[in-house]
Amino acid sequence: MNSFPDSTLALLTRGYAWRPGRGRSPGGDPVRVRLLGRRAYVLSGPDAVGFFYDEEHIRRRTAVPGPVQDTLFGRGPVHTLDGAAHRTRKALFTGLLMDPERVAALGERVLTLWRRELARSRGRELCVFEAASRVLARAVCGWAGLPLSERDMRRTARDCVAMVDGWGTPGPRHWRARRARRRQEKLFARLVQRARAADAAQPASAARAASPSGLPARPPSVLEAVARHRDADGSLLDAHTAAVELLNVVRPTVAVAWFAAFAAHALHRWPEEAAALREDGGGRARAFAQEVRRFYPFAPFVGGKAATDLVLGGERIPAGSLVLLDVYGQNHDPALWEAPERFDPARFDGRPPEPDVLVAQGGGDARSGHRCPGEDITVALVSALAADLARRSWTVPEGQDLRIPLHRMPTRPRSGMVIVPGP
Repeated sequence: MNSFPDSTLALLTRGYAWRPGRGRSPGGDPVRVRLLGRRAYVLSGPDAVGFFYDEEHIRRRTAVPGPVQDTLFGRGPVHTLDGAAHRTRKALFTGLLMDPERVAALGERVLTLWRRELARSRGRELCVFEAASRVLARAVCGWAGLPLSERDMRRTARDCVAMVDGWGTPGPRHWRARRARRRQEKLFARLVQRARAADAAQPASAARAASPSGLPARPPSVLEAVARHRDADGSLLDAHTAAVELLNVVRPTVAVAWFAAFAAHALHRWPEEAAALREDGGGRARAFAQEVRRFYPFAPFVGGKAATDLVLGGERIPAGSLVLLDVYGQNHDPALWEAPERFDPARFDGRPPEPDVLVAQGGGDARSGHRCPGEDITVALVSALAADLARRSWTVPEGQDLRIPLHRMPTRPRSGMVIVPGP
């Protein structure tokens, strides 16, 4: 197995190209590196995904670095739990984010607002990334039952973008992300407290009377479900943790703006794909969305700590070691994908991706493990936005920078992908 000197600087300067650019260990064995002076192991391949998401092997608690918690995830979220605590908290998210009716309702909101945004911008330049972030924030906050003012809504959109944009870098972007998270956690904690106060003020008999006899009661909104959730020990989440988990619904949805910009970039670069989407609606749109998630760089890796002394591929991984799953590298591994540097939605035509092969949003099982429960939402929204763009006429102004730098994490087209919607 290969061994390398400290890679912290290389990670910060090379970004996504840090691990994949060095080649692979034969047979997919772990690659040993050093990060911040500590020994770490980088895993890749479907067998490694199963190994990584086995809680007997890898634990998430205490594995997420403080700077990432203070920007991307918050303190005390579901991502950092294990065992029964994780399963109980995760059930909250799977019930909210994996219900087909809820997913469809969010998709309808996004598409309606997106079409309005394009209609207002006919004949004028529109930055897809910025417009999508506004649309997604407005849609998900309304869908989640968050009573935000117009001013708060716009701030939430900007802050969620800042949280995602600043997690992987030191300097100004990181400090903007921290400030954004603090601001939104305070706002969302107030919403949770108001929801609980409203619950307390409404007698159970009045709640029952609000539903006509014989009809099911209205399902709780996302805000209400989070405010009422009880953890494995039977206690309500404190207001701060509830706010963190609410943000872990809103923030990832706003982050779909990255994929929206990538989808527009792909339609511009490969116009034949727009024709394919126009000819074959839903199925091709989903295949296109999956290929956007595979081809374009978003999450570079996910991490955890070895729960005990482990052996993988003949290599010993000591207990407590940092273990990274190479997401971007696996999604571009020629051993797993034919011509991985070619954008080809046909690879997913009529074939859903194997869960431990395509790991754009993590691996394992979404209901019981650490795979993102919002994956269905991401695919649905990218499919809808891409199909809508493919049916429209729009041009791409010259002079903008469409390069996607791999050293920047997270990356996107430098210009944000500016278009001019037609009539």
